[in-house]
Amino acid sequence: MIAADTSSLSAFFAGEEDTDARLIQIALTARDIALPPVVVSEMLSDPFAQKEMLQTVTEFPLLPILDGYWERAGQSRRILKTKNLKAKIADTLIAQSCIDHDIALITRDSDFRHFAEHCGLKLA
Repeated sequence: MIAADTSSLSAFFAGEEDTDARLIQIALTARDIALPPVVVSEMLSDPFAQKEMLQTVTEFPLLPILDGYWERAGQSRRILKTKNLKAKIADTLIAQSCIDHDIALITRDSDFRHFAEHCGLKLA
C-alpha cells in the first residue's frame, strides 16, 4: 500500500508524466493506493477541479484515523517546530496518517522531507 499527497495527485489528474504521477498510475493499476483524509478534503476544495477528478477522488480508499492520531500529529508538529522547521497543519496530518499506517507517501512537496528526517515518514 502507498499513499499520495495533494501535490502529486493534482499533477496526476492534470495529466503530467513526472515520476510521482507515474507512481500514482502504477499504484492505481495495482489497486494499492489509499489517501489520507486531509488529501481528499484538499482535492475536493479546489475551485478549479474537473468533475471527473471530483468523482474519482471520492472513490479512493481512505486511511482510517487511528486512536491517538491527533496527539501523535501534535507531537510530530512540535518536534519540527522546536527545530524551527516548516510544519503546516495539513502536511502534519497527511504525514501522520502515513506514519500511523507505516506506508510511504508519494509527494512532490519538499516540506515532507522534515517529517521523513525527524518523525519517521517514508517517502516514495
